[in-house]
Amino acid sequence: MLEVENLHLHAGTHPVACGYSVQFHPGEVTAIIGPNGCGKTSLMRALFGELHPSAGHIRLNGDDQREQRLPVWRQRFGYMPQDTRLDLDLSTLEVVMLGRLDRLGMRVDDDTVLAALNALEAVGLLHIAERPIYALSGGQRQMALFAQVLLRSPEVMMLDEPVSALDMRYQVVLMDHLHKQTRAHNWITVTILHDLNLAAQYADRLVVLDKGKLQAYGPPAEVITAELIQRLYDVPVDVQIDRFGHPHVRTIRYLDVDLYRYFIGRDDQSVNEKVMISRLDQLARVNRLMAQAVPPRDSVDERLWRYMVHY
Repeated sequence: MLEVENLHLHAGTHPVACGYSVQFHPGEVTAIIGPNGCGKTSLMRALFGELHPSAGHIRLNGDDQREQRLPVWRQRFGYMPQDTRLDLDLSTLEVVMLGRLDRLGMRVDDDTVLAALNALEAVGLLHIAERPIYALSGGQRQMALFAQVLLRSPEVMMLDEPVSALDMRYQVVLMDHLHKQTRAHNWITVTILHDLNLAAQYADRLVVLDKGKLQAYGPPAEVITAELIQRLYDVPVDVQIDRFGHPHVRTIRYLDVDLYRYFIGRDDQSVNEKVMISRLDQLARVNRLMAQAVPPRDSVDERLWRYMVHY
């Protein structure tokens, strides 16, 4: 188990972790979520040993990071950083094989080549194994670096925004493979995600950060609520449970919120989203009438009509 205890971190003089504790378990994917600048990447850099805590402890299976030589500590981690730019004159296959850099000699053995090819096949890039890494798109480069991290077979797998440059298909390919391999190899997997619905689908636990503090920790179904997401991101949302039991977050347009407030005659800023969603059919009807330039007859529809005309 990877443990963080009473962690304090600073970026210069700015505090980015203010004394929280959290655990990352083997065989599980833990996603770190939160608004920009809340300390997600700082936490991951601290776990890897790039950012040194001003106080607190980081332990992996009982071994304290402070008592380990940094190269020895990092050998147990596979780390895919946020920045995937590469200006290397290497093929995609060669970049993937660098995942075993600590085991490479003057001659690359057949097992390493085969393992690298298998990793590329698993992420759907086998057909471009010989293509220069600098010639790949941002998404292809991201998948190649994911294959490189897979080749390490680490105790701890860490990925900082691994799907940021990927289309929908490759987001699913990466997250599916990550989830399956985490289970198969009993990895401790930590990832940073901005897509809350991907996090809800694939993470076993969520670590929710804001302003350097732990706001919530636990399974997505328990953590993701409309109240929490609205407080974190300052946007109106609706949270529904899909047919597989995963929370699904949907943002609500500010126009819809204003229409709802006008419709029920409330001046305060609180909004009951469930009631608002039930009114959207009526709002759609008014929209259709406006498109046809036909005034509504219903008195409530007429209020909405007048509001929209003057919006």
